[in-house]
Amino acid sequence: MPAEPITLLEGKRIILGVTGSIAVYKAADLASKLAQAGALVDVIMTEAAQRFVAPLTFQSVTGRAVYTTMWATADDALPTHIAHVGLGEGADLLVIAPITAQTIARLAHGLADDLLAVTALAARCPLLVAPAMDGGMYAHPATQDNLATLRARGVMVVEPDEGRFASGLVGKGRLPETPVLLGHIRRALGWHGPLEGRRVVVTAGGTREPLDLVRVLANRSSGKQGYALAQAALDAGADVTLISTMGELPVPVGAALLRVETAAQMRDAVLGAVAGADALLMAAAVADYRPAQVAAQKIKKSGDASEELALPLVRTADILQDVRAAREASGWPRVVVGFAAESEDVLRNAEAKLRAKGLDLIAANDITAPDAGFGADTNRVTLLDRDGGQQALGLLSKARVAEAVIARVAELLAGQDEG
Repeated sequence: MPAEPITLLEGKRIILGVTGSIAVYKAADLASKLAQAGALVDVIMTEAAQRFVAPLTFQSVTGRAVYTTMWATADDALPTHIAHVGLGEGADLLVIAPITAQTIARLAHGLADDLLAVTALAARCPLLVAPAMDGGMYAHPATQDNLATLRARGVMVVEPDEGRFASGLVGKGRLPETPVLLGHIRRALGWHGPLEGRRVVVTAGGTREPLDLVRVLANRSSGKQGYALAQAALDAGADVTLISTMGELPVPVGAALLRVETAAQMRDAVLGAVAGADALLMAAAVADYRPAQVAAQKIKKSGDASEELALPLVRTADILQDVRAAREASGWPRVVVGFAAESEDVLRNAEAKLRAKGLDLIAANDITAPDAGFGADTNRVTLLDRDGGQQALGLLSKARVAEAVIARVAELLAGQDEG
């Protein structure tokens, strides 16, 4: 979970509505993580929600008052004298998680019989709801009709997970875990960012070239920087395609994932995805060589301890050169960003790659640094552009590095639009 504030959430005022479901305990964790990320979280609890978790729990994790009634008292004062609209004033997002079938029905029919319902009617900010209910309640036609009504009004609905319920039944209706809910909240807040309406392609991870049925030639890339770039692009409002070799990292909510393994597969995926794309961020560590032949069976060692194994290697396709050719022919993608993971002469080698590949921007980093190499959560990056400019970012989290890169991409695209 967030080790540092999330830029998109910092200072945002989020109303978190909590209704009567056993999943309320997950809402407490969500409120805590939102507050840690820098958001200002105002919690509204229905009467039923308070039967599962006490308001003090939410007050403790948010550091802010928790609201439970429309009727202000000395101990439960609303933020303005206009009780039924006060909480909605100035909110950036209203999230109801969990939302029960009962509350879904009440919102769909415009009822205003408690503080959460009137706040939902009065608020002018986006509304995101995450249903949670037992048994077959979510699939019931009445619930689905009510959700369709809310969607038609622009309400964003987080699909529940499938799993085992408190009743012992199994089905669809479980509230997603906090990281997924956070992802949907980020998506809701980032829609109108500087990359709204842009298509961005990001590659991540290290390719794996098969040697036989068991072994591969690979590298130490963790994929963390590429996934951070995908998240930063989503936060900026982009439609993101993530081409990845990684199966361990959680996919940012909203990104379309294309899984690949080899350099050849990545080349095909990239060339297909960049047609009509605004930007390509080539963060993946693509193998330069692959085995000349892939053994049909596992390569076995002999009994001779002095035996040596020679592995002929051949070059893989140069993806960025192929992208350059496609770009010259079609004009797409409009902006191309490369990454140079170097162990010596970092800036000189990065600049050479920038020129050779026809890039608009390149991020150079020294992979020998213990706090910036493969697998680290931080990075030391210098951004070089085609006009000779350099921007040293210093030691930052990979999330902050990604935000800086995405900001430059947005500037480059805006400059092209003006030109």
